[in-house]
Amino acid sequence: MTTPLARRLAVERGIDLANVSGSGPRGRIVARDVEQARPATRAPTPSAPDADVRLLYKQTPYREVPVDRMRGAIARRLVQAKTIPHFYLTMDMEIGRLIEMRESVNAHAANAPSEQPAFKIPMNDFFIKAWAMALTRIKDANALWAADRILRFGQCDVAIAVALEDGLITPVIRQAERKTISEISREARELIARARAQKLGPDEYQGGTSTISNLGMHGVREFSAILNPPQATILAIGAARRQAVEMEDGSVRFTSMLTATLSCDHRVVDGKLGADVLAAFKAFVEQPVRMLI
Repeated sequence: MTTPLARRLAVERGIDLANVSGSGPRGRIVARDVEQARPATRAPTPSAPDADVRLLYKQTPYREVPVDRMRGAIARRLVQAKTIPHFYLTMDMEIGRLIEMRESVNAHAANAPSEQPAFKIPMNDFFIKAWAMALTRIKDANALWAADRILRFGQCDVAIAVALEDGLITPVIRQAERKTISEISREARELIARARAQKLGPDEYQGGTSTISNLGMHGVREFSAILNPPQATILAIGAARRQAVEMEDGSVRFTSMLTATLSCDHRVVDGKLGADVLAAFKAFVEQPVRMLI
């Protein structure tokens, strides 16, 4: 038996509870047992350049940049993430219908007094909705590894990767599967603005069940994202492109395509399960009207 606080500390510190002896009543593992335990294997932590490293570059001009708290925290989490057994799945998908839907939605947006659209929904907000719907459809993928058990969630809290000048943060859209695309878009705009102003509270960027990272807006065709611990999945979205596609009758037409790559924690999401949830995402993207039903 393990207390909830001890389980949470074990996840945060990378402690295998199977190797921890409990000092609580009837041998129950309590928080102090985890605090006194050590991980079975310690991952190397990045260190600042020492004198020996600097000697290698004594002929090259450079300046030293102190590592701030955010960059240090990111470095520690990335090292933790790469100790997780990742694997990657990539799919191409047609987004012509999704582009048409977005154009239609934005064209019919409520007008402000200036006769300009009061809001304009970015493509990424449709991806957030589609990913939440996919995780709702393939429920076992909406889960994470928690030391001695797997947590399977009853709602989809989708984190979105937001680049800051000094790092990265992942504000969370709670219950994204239940929200309309316009609600997701409004909430995403507010969270991104608060993130860039460094005004997010911990409850606004912690506790997501999965993450979306979109570098397509920067022209990146495809990439593999590193997991955001303790989450078991992160979806990487690449740039849209025009591509020739052969039809069943042998003819060729050009269509809008996009490549998405899913990174998975193999302890929670195996190959078949990962393929199923990525295929579900593809289905919602290629038939976006299904997100509205």
